[in-house]
Amino acid sequence: MSRIAVARIDLSALRANLARIRTLAPGAKVMAVIKADGYGHGLERVARALADADAFGVAAIADGQRLRAAGHGKRIVVLSGPDEPADLAEMRRLKLDAVIHHESQVQWLESEKDPRPLAVWLKIDTGMHRLGFAPEAVAAVRARLAALPSVDPDIVLMTHFAASDEFDNGTTAEQIDCFQRVTADFPGERCLSNSAGVLGWPQARGQWVRAGGLLYGLSVVEGKCGADFGFQPVMSLKTRLIAINALQRGEKVGYAGTWTCPEDMPVGVIAIGYGDGYPRSAASGTPVLVNGQRVPIIGRVSMDLVTIDLRPAPQARVGDTALLWGPGLPAEEIAAHAGTISYDLTCGMTRRVLFVESD
Repeated sequence: MSRIAVARIDLSALRANLARIRTLAPGAKVMAVIKADGYGHGLERVARALADADAFGVAAIADGQRLRAAGHGKRIVVLSGPDEPADLAEMRRLKLDAVIHHESQVQWLESEKDPRPLAVWLKIDTGMHRLGFAPEAVAAVRARLAALPSVDPDIVLMTHFAASDEFDNGTTAEQIDCFQRVTADFPGERCLSNSAGVLGWPQARGQWVRAGGLLYGLSVVEGKCGADFGFQPVMSLKTRLIAINALQRGEKVGYAGTWTCPEDMPVGVIAIGYGDGYPRSAASGTPVLVNGQRVPIIGRVSMDLVTIDLRPAPQARVGDTALLWGPGLPAEEIAAHAGTISYDLTCGMTRRVLFVESD
């Protein structure tokens, strides 16, 4: 048990982050995006903590099944909609909303005879070029959906931004203009902004915002962490220092000997690695906090162990706590050292990590 990596999930931080989003997007309803197992934080625990959200956003029907099984009656939006015709019946059974983004899905709806109206969100491709209907097709598609008795008449119109985390990038303004032009004559609620959209594009709020990373205290804005925008980190990843070795100048550390001791020095070993989800790509120099003191990783991250330079923390002892990310050490900073984003880090935790809740 003493060697287990622990991810502590601060549920009070989740609730505080939801309240912060409401402050930034006054009057808008908040869809809490809890896909990818709640961005790696645990689907059911995140949903329980975010019970005050107006809806949950998930990637797949399976997430809706888990949430309904856990007793959640809240509105749930499946962001990729049905994957095959049979999914429509299951979505109705579970009372899930469907995002409709492709001609095949419209045809499935037109072919079925189920009289129960399905709540639909119509996705418009304004420039992301991933999912959604081209602007010139939207009017005809919406008319086809509105004519179906099996579709709820309150169709929500939505899009997705490609570069909203770049506040000086004109692409988002162009997407907003496209969306407004295409939807100007249609009734219904609008949903444009993701987390970065909430931060940087107030003109894109609409009646709904979709908050993902910000709920977990994470930012994808380059050079910024969630705390810079008033959000609290929800996950703290910790382990223990299990060995301290006195190495001599010139000795090499780790696989392939990629790091060489510049002098006689203490080298620590902490019980975590890519087998736990810590990124193997984290380079030498990536910081770790040992008893609150920053120390750098040296050598390669291995499956179970990471070596660290303890010269900045000469008082460190075997058994001391090492923080990999969390308060005082933003996941965004670690992600930058690893050549990825913070979402990738939290989503990458493996079953070997022990999850503990705090409130």
